[in-house]
Amino acid sequence: MTDRLAQLSDAGVSIWLDDLSRQRLTSGQLAGLIRDHSVVGVTTNPTIFANAVASGDNYQAQLRELSARGVEVHDAVREITTTDVRDACDVFRSVYDATGRVDGRVSLEVDPELARDTERTVTEALELAKAVDRPNLFVKIPATEQGLPAITRTLGEGVSVNVTLIFSVERYREVIDAYMSGLQQARANGHQLSGIHSVASFFVSRVDAEMDKRLEAIGTDEALSLRGQAAIANARVAHAVYRELFGTDRWQALRVDGAHVQRPLWASTGVKNPEYSDTRYVDRLVTAGVVNTMPEPTLHAVADHAEIDGDTVVDGADAARKTFEKLATAGVDLDDAFRTLENEGVDKFVTSWHELLETVSGQLG
Repeated sequence: MTDRLAQLSDAGVSIWLDDLSRQRLTSGQLAGLIRDHSVVGVTTNPTIFANAVASGDNYQAQLRELSARGVEVHDAVREITTTDVRDACDVFRSVYDATGRVDGRVSLEVDPELARDTERTVTEALELAKAVDRPNLFVKIPATEQGLPAITRTLGEGVSVNVTLIFSVERYREVIDAYMSGLQQARANGHQLSGIHSVASFFVSRVDAEMDKRLEAIGTDEALSLRGQAAIANARVAHAVYRELFGTDRWQALRVDGAHVQRPLWASTGVKNPEYSDTRYVDRLVTAGVVNTMPEPTLHAVADHAEIDGDTVVDGADAARKTFEKLATAGVDLDDAFRTLENEGVDKFVTSWHELLETVSGQLG
């Protein structure tokens, strides 16, 4: 365990890896990251699985077996992905037990083509939970308008959820409402609230990428001076909303029945602009009780040279709000930017899902 990662963990940040593959599982590499790099969870998405299956021959034996059985491509993809996630859940089971069921989590996303379909999202979420059949699974559901009621209903069935593709603070408020509504449904359905957990995945680096592009198009000195400020400000304002809404009477009534807060999760923390520090979406977003899910290069960069020095979120909320006032004054259409980010987020995962289907179809023969 490196000193900087240990410091980050000691500051109350749960370090999750934003990647999974069969090679990581079978080689013992994932177990090594748990042992030596403070990793206490894993997230996956269609892009991660598309890359994993396309690389190497780790899936060949299972693909041959699926082909011999005549399994259709969609079912084959689900068998491959649920196998990896189930095995990862087993690798993390000791972490799950040691942290009181808080960490040791592995996330598996519903088919991204269902992102605008509430009913089918609920159906698939429950099917994935049944297929993996591990208590430390998170089913990932995107925070689209249609995804919000699916989140509530899935939680209402007692299934823990990772809410993904959150970009705006306004949508984040709706996500927290969907979470609390889901807990209320679960309680009415007879589920123990203490057994239900959730994280809200707030995307970070993509916000800077989109806002910087718009600021550069505006081109004024005022606009250009705001480059690289939006993503961290957005996350800090989101955390202020988290503190606000998990301090309400509504929440307290759930808490006394055993409910857990829905932890904020910083996602998309790999830096896309090479001019920026490669650890900025980690060491500038340190606060207790959050998750930071990192691609492996970011994890190693943090271990090598991140500056971990106490909370860098809570005291920055007021300045973060002013940053967004400045962005609007400079001419950025914030509503359009966040809408674009959500639509592109869904579209990117759909594209990766199709790539995964095509790869598996070609290997099934």
